[in-house]
Amino acid sequence: MFGDFILVMANVVDILLTVYSFIVIAAAILSWFNLSPYHPIVRFLYSVTEPVLKPIRRILRLRLPIDISPLILLIIIYFIQKFLIMSLIELGYRVKGGSL
Repeated sequence: MFGDFILVMANVVDILLTVYSFIVIAAAILSWFNLSPYHPIVRFLYSVTEPVLKPIRRILRLRLPIDISPLILLIIIYFIQKFLIMSLIELGYRVKGGSL
């Protein structure tokens, strides 16, 4: 039963990370356009992505003409999905007593 819980949690986290990836992509694309910062969609995307992107920007501190922090964040999310989620799924199957 605990193995099933780990499997479900791994899948839920995987889905949430995938949705967040699309949010980061949408925010990056919308940043190319001169949209009103008071538009509800822009405010939502900014409020959801900026708390995560700001520390990445602070760490990078590169003076590039484009902001690569969304790309770095997507790479981090991809790493989490491929390494952490897969490790949790493997752990869930081991606890459950089955095989992959």
